[in-house]
Amino acid sequence: MFLVGLTGGIATGKSSVSTLFRNLGIEVIDADIIAREVVEPGKRAWRKIREEFGDSVFHPDGTLNRPALAQVVFSQPEKRLHVNSIVHPEVFKSMFLKTVKLFFCGHQFSVLDVPLLFESRLSKYVHKTVVVTCEPAQQLERLMARDKISESEALARINAQMPLAQKVKMADFVISNTGDRENTKEQVEALVQQLKKLNTHWKYRFIFLGSVLVTVGVIGVGPYMLYSFFKS
Repeated sequence: MFLVGLTGGIATGKSSVSTLFRNLGIEVIDADIIAREVVEPGKRAWRKIREEFGDSVFHPDGTLNRPALAQVVFSQPEKRLHVNSIVHPEVFKSMFLKTVKLFFCGHQFSVLDVPLLFESRLSKYVHKTVVVTCEPAQQLERLMARDKISESEALARINAQMPLAQKVKMADFVISNTGDRENTKEQVEALVQQLKKLNTHWKYRFIFLGSVLVTVGVIGVGPYMLYSFFKS
């Protein structure tokens, strides 16, 4: 199995593209969903965030108040980095376990949906990268409507990320989400067909099989060699 990294700018429509992949039967590991899971009450990341930021970023029922935390970290880069250092290791661990499970289930490839794919350097672990784009004005409008925030707040969140143009230059494939949903769907369908033509998954399976055989050989032959040595 090989991995396809999916990313984009905030509010460019990456989640819609992710849904289209799922509708085509492609397994998607969503970092945003996992990020919500790892900060559920009582979990390691939840405890660390509470220790660092106190009750002000939590709801009365103990769940994380994500908008409140976002307001704090987007205005203070050093705190954003600190939150990332708490949450990201837990997210990466969960993503790794899900990837291993899909590998053993025999999938040809799966998609890693990661907003900070390049920033977190996870791109080095995927075989292909896909960036979802849209026009800057659309991105701003969508973000303001989605999160119900002012233009200045939306611009601050957009500018806190790696420039979308830079991500496009680093991508293997680009999905333009500027047009209607049908146009985006056609692009995703065409991309899936391209990915299905790749034989990369066999390379990784042969590497894995070779590793297993070597390990079995060492485990099996090693004790025999030691026995022969001491017997002689």
